Amino acid sequence: MSMNRAAIQTTAAVAAILLATILAFGQQAPSAEMNLPATTADAKKSAQPAYLTQIHGLQGVLAETLDGSTVATQAVDEKFNPASSIKLATALAALKTFGPEYRFLTSVWASGKIDQATGTLNGDLIVAGRDPSFHYEHAVTLARELNELGIRTISGKLIVSPGFTMNFDWATARSGEQLRDTLDTTRRSTAAMQAWTDERKLVGDVAGLRTVPSVAVIGTVAVGVAPPEASALLTHKSSKLVDILKVLLCYSNNFMAERIGDTVGGPQAVRAMMLEKLKINADEFFISSTSGLGANRVTPLAMMKILRGLREELKHDKLSLADILPVAGIDPGTLEDRFTTDIARGSVVAKTGTLVRTDGGASSLVGQMQTKSGRVVLFVILNGHGSVLHFRQNQDEIVAAIQNSFGGPAPFPYRPITLAMRLTDSDYAAAKGRGEYEPRNQH
Repeated sequence: MSMNRAAIQTTAAVAAILLATILAFGQQAPSAEMNLPATTADAKKSAQPAYLTQIHGLQGVLAETLDGSTVATQAVDEKFNPASSIKLATALAALKTFGPEYRFLTSVWASGKIDQATGTLNGDLIVAGRDPSFHYEHAVTLARELNELGIRTISGKLIVSPGFTMNFDWATARSGEQLRDTLDTTRRSTAAMQAWTDERKLVGDVAGLRTVPSVAVIGTVAVGVAPPEASALLTHKSSKLVDILKVLLCYSNNFMAERIGDTVGGPQAVRAMMLEKLKINADEFFISSTSGLGANRVTPLAMMKILRGLREELKHDKLSLADILPVAGIDPGTLEDRFTTDIARGSVVAKTGTLVRTDGGASSLVGQMQTKSGRVVLFVILNGHGSVLHFRQNQDEIVAAIQNSFGGPAPFPYRPITLAMRLTDSDYAAAKGRGEYEPRNQH
């Protein structure tokens, strides 16, 4: 059955105990149910739909307690575009492949000899790696490490390997130019210096700011590989994968998601892993990108399996969803201005998804909520063909209604994490031009 025929009109009626059949795109739609705690009359009353906003569009909802008891269901077998919530599958594939402690390596090589008297490498400097998080502060760190080896000048070229990227820029040659400029204090931008300063303070290395690392490259920038005679100088390690994922998912950074997706084999490798490991039916999950851009498809049932799979994978390493996902009202990024009231702040840990133009507007919210009853509820809300800002409002109201049915929201135990990488939403302007982005909430 096609989504246009079977998916229902988005209404606040998701919060009702049982809705009458309504129309969507000229077709009759199935009813939505919300299974509330049977022991509390007040819980039923709190979930009535009177205060929820009726909007037009398509919607699928699945909410379950940790033991699998159904709380709310709506069009759970229909396929929707999850937008950036697909990043949950990408994150799960990366954790299964590499583990949370994994670090991306950037290797630095020299094709000539170092003159310690002048601090000059008489030859080329070669930098190779595919770290998706490589940023200004990491380039300044390379300069400091090269200074510690006695290198302050490169007489030859700066050669970056194919696939090297910096500052979330897909162009390797342009990334190489950014690296050259950031290595050299006479070329270094204010933004680069600020990123370095912030990162040093974050790790408690204020003493490191007393000197200014610098390596000047006399030659040009080229894309290539290290020649056979090149010797290894040093290896730079990225932050742990779990920390990179926290930044990626808080800001919903498309570049980082695509790069990490590439490291596990691309969209089809991610799909194959989800189908095999989570026993998802092949017709429930289709993926064309690991960031959520474009036309991906997933059912609420399949997305719930991905959410549970991610939760279990993290639990295996004594981690939780809050270690990689934004905590609403606390962490910066896509959820910093949602669920911000005193009682709701910190009670939702979730991934957002937004595509302004694709599929007529797609929006999603997938994660977990804490309630005063002590029950944790996992939820999937997928919307399409409508206003993403209205969808968000409706999603928040659905979550609030479910929390109220269990006595109200309660915060998860969480110690806020200071995110090290700056400009992690730097692809915002370019993405906005394509209409594929996470727009700021408008009040």
